[in-house]
Amino acid sequence: MLKIKKILFGFIFMFLLASCSDDKDSQIMQPELISPANYNSDVVVSWFNLIKVLTTETAGYTPPVAARAFGYTGVALYESLQVGAKNKQSLSGTLNALNLEFELEEGLEYHWPTVANTVLATMTKFFYSNASIANYSRILELEIEFNNQYSDDIFGEVLNRSIIFANDLAEQIVLWSTTDGGYNAQFNNFPIEYEPLPGIEFWKPTALNQRALQPYWGNNRPFISLNLENCIPIDPPVYSTDVNSVYYARALEVYEVVNNVTPEQTVIAEFWSDDPQTSATPPGHSISILNQLINDNNFDLLASSEAFAQLAIGINDSFISCWKVKYTTNYPRPVTVINHQIDASWETILETPPFPEYTSGHSVQSGALAAILTSLFGDNYSFIDRTHENRTDIDGTPREYSSFFHMAEEAAESRLYGGIHYREAIDLGLEQGYQIGENVINIFNN
Repeated sequence: MLKIKKILFGFIFMFLLASCSDDKDSQIMQPELISPANYNSDVVVSWFNLIKVLTTETAGYTPPVAARAFGYTGVALYESLQVGAKNKQSLSGTLNALNLEFELEEGLEYHWPTVANTVLATMTKFFYSNASIANYSRILELEIEFNNQYSDDIFGEVLNRSIIFANDLAEQIVLWSTTDGGYNAQFNNFPIEYEPLPGIEFWKPTALNQRALQPYWGNNRPFISLNLENCIPIDPPVYSTDVNSVYYARALEVYEVVNNVTPEQTVIAEFWSDDPQTSATPPGHSISILNQLINDNNFDLLASSEAFAQLAIGINDSFISCWKVKYTTNYPRPVTVINHQIDASWETILETPPFPEYTSGHSVQSGALAAILTSLFGDNYSFIDRTHENRTDIDGTPREYSSFFHMAEEAAESRLYGGIHYREAIDLGLEQGYQIGENVINIFNN
């Protein structure tokens, strides 16, 4: 009789357990009730920290290429999480050619950190497929690390459901990315068919056997059409050999600034240089700043995803817009003009990049960064940039700024100190970036 009671009790216990599980899926864990805002941003910060490393150490990740990878990854992250929040909406139908098809299974639980982890892993594996074996292993290890961490807290079917949803959405974003004109650009940064325009008034490579970096990048599809339509600045000063011309005056300014550069200005030039292979490029510097701010302000998972999406869209479009201007104006670099008209032996402090001068990529992307971060964190927000504090090849001492516009102005001015940009490229490049940032902010606020 006792054995029969034990068996009967067991059946009753299993029935109640199953009922509780059903109740959990159908009542307690409604997607609209469990928002991504209920979780911290650890998974986001960890993935973007790894992306910085991968950008530095993976062949072909020049600034435009890095900006593109960052752009699509940020959009994918946001799209995967906004669906779990009441007060957010998809960018599908808003960003150019983005038409996503997905839906959550009604009444069932999704684990949003798992969704974020899966999306970020999928996007990173796609964009950094040519990473070293060691670094590709780091991608796989980080994905497994978070999945193992989450599996202790959630049911297996919830984990699996979240992974399936995330993979489906990420695959749609990946497919969308292959149609923008920049697919696999890391393998072809210097197209051999491109030849610089003839004539001394146009840009020429400044080093032996140097070729143009991504000369067709300005033809890529931006996320927001306005970032090409209402952000293009006026043309720079017209080429002239007249010593009384604006053109000559601009070259003379660069010449005199570099010849009288101060130790502090040299530190600034090197801090913001962010060259490929030695850093995560300017887009990676932007990632670093946002990651620091997310940690400092304890952003939740949803807020961090939106912040990264805004910045990702802005940085991606900054490089398309800037490169459109560069290869339309084909403006020569200061060293070319100064060597020809002022001082044949003059040299820059920073290495001159292999693409036209106008406008300054640092200025455009820093302007977009400043506008977006100001929208997120407020005016006159003081912060410290620790991006390069562990570097030994430059003075990476953390730098303090009174606002994001203060930061952008210093980043832009650093290119004058380095001897590689004129005044118009810096000032009008900032304005170009500020407008791009405003265009991004507007689509999230509408």
